[in-house]
Amino acid sequence: MEYKKGYVYELMDKGGPTKTTEPYFKEAVEEMMRARKLCAIANAKMPDDPTYVEDLEELFGRKLDDVRILTPFICDFGNRVKFGKGVFINHSAIFSASGGIEFEDGAMAAPGLRIATINHDMNERHTKYTYGKVTVKKNAWLGMNVTICPGVTIGQYAVVGAGAVVTKDVPDYAVVGGVPAKVIKYLDPSEQKE
Repeated sequence: MEYKKGYVYELMDKGGPTKTTEPYFKEAVEEMMRARKLCAIANAKMPDDPTYVEDLEELFGRKLDDVRILTPFICDFGNRVKFGKGVFINHSAIFSASGGIEFEDGAMAAPGLRIATINHDMNERHTKYTYGKVTVKKNAWLGMNVTICPGVTIGQYAVVGAGAVVTKDVPDYAVVGGVPAKVIKYLDPSEQKE
């Protein structure tokens, strides 16, 4: 069967499933290899060599003059990640981004962030995948070694404590922590600064 270009991404946007054995998945494999190569090139440069940013700009297909990402950095689908203005991603982040990741303005992440947007089918785990977009809303703050699972939205101005594993949406202005992450308290919206 003939598949149109981008069909695999349409399936991902719907949550899947996709199957690695189908011809349409070739497009996804090509993007994974492109992304892995660009990350490897960027990560091979010294941290004070500003040209690594050019490799990341090619990865994401946009200028990063309003976004800062520190290496080492790993992302398998650069074409599935969107950034607002003023986003900061500290070093050692890993984005499994096939399901889509969006960072809104001012979102920031401490070292070691892990985001998964893909999951294996329980019965056909080697060939069948499902997806869930991850959204990190305006001015959210993700602590060190946070893991975000597929389909989760982190609310605006929310804070996710170090080491948390986020399996459910985090409300606006919530402070969450733990495994799985639970609400600890809420911030006063009137005290939050841009």
